[in-house]
Amino acid sequence: MTWIKVCELSSLDNNNIVSFNHDNKEIMVVKAGDNIYAADRICTHAFADLSEGILNEDEKTLTCPLHLSAFKLNDGVPQNPPAETPLTTYETRIENNDVLVLFD
Repeated sequence: MTWIKVCELSSLDNNNIVSFNHDNKEIMVVKAGDNIYAADRICTHAFADLSEGILNEDEKTLTCPLHLSAFKLNDGVPQNPPAETPLTTYETRIENNDVLVLFD
């Protein structure tokens, strides 16, 4: 397992989504409140880029811009149809102002 630096914490404001690719995976990092989340950024229902979706900081969800399925940021579980399959989520940590994501 490897920790990958994604961005600096100071560049990740609330409502800001950072997109990046790693090992042929399209990933996003999101700051909601005091928490940092990382998940696959392609919707599991249809090929839509969730980094262009709607972030709800209070509910800690991200809504797909295509068919409006909302996903919990902490575990990727869809909250409404049409999506039924959870997003893959990744562990995050902060080290020396860097946001790191853990990959297998």
